[in-house]
Amino acid sequence: MTTKNERTRGEADHLLDALKIDPLDQTPLYLQVRKVLLNAIKRGVFQVDDALPSERTLSEMIGISRVTARKAIEALAGEGVITRKHGSGNYIAPMLEQPLSRLTSFTEELKQRGFKPTSRWLSRVVARALPDELLTFGLSPGAKVVRLERVRMANEVPMAFEHSVLPLAFVPKPEALQDSLYAYLAKQGCMPARALQHIRASNASARHAQLLAIAEGLALMDVTRISYLEDGRVVEVTQTLCRNDYYDFVVELRR
Repeated sequence: MTTKNERTRGEADHLLDALKIDPLDQTPLYLQVRKVLLNAIKRGVFQVDDALPSERTLSEMIGISRVTARKAIEALAGEGVITRKHGSGNYIAPMLEQPLSRLTSFTEELKQRGFKPTSRWLSRVVARALPDELLTFGLSPGAKVVRLERVRMANEVPMAFEHSVLPLAFVPKPEALQDSLYAYLAKQGCMPARALQHIRASNASARHAQLLAIAEGLALMDVTRISYLEDGRVVEVTQTLCRNDYYDFVVELRR
């Protein structure tokens, strides 16, 4: 039977192995430390909300100065990879890599990466479609749409603000919506088959900054998605304002 001390030694050895510095690497030492820490996070050695080893612990484990350890941690904090809690330490932040070549929902992406997705609903309103919405959705004058506003959360961390518009026919009971819009649409028999996404940069307004717990004016990734059914009808137009410290959009290019 494996004892607790043996498990602890095994975990320590695993961590030491994950944090080995390449002796042939000529880049500044703090960047090497940042690199091995980042790789350890991506490999799952550290999980979301885990505490990162302290400057002192890192310096002793890797054999570096505390100044070097501090610079590496500051670099990761500046990239949003870790969050700093005053008087408590540094913790692994959720990071969502969203591929641009695959149509998936926010909820699906988070669950695949081991995060807990939730939504803080701000409004679910039924209203007359505006002229541009009539054109986009191919609706008749006087038709109604559903407008949805919410903050998307990962492990209780606000990741994005989302505003969606859909024809009422696709969302007859907006109050029944839970966390996943796409799961709801699938039950209605109107799951999107493809989508176009437009991505640009924008700055956080006072309202969005408050909702996302960031500074006003901070850069956001502004993503507009237009989703289509198999028959070509537009089912959804969603604008998502993503925190750039937690979001990373990935696309593979081939020649």
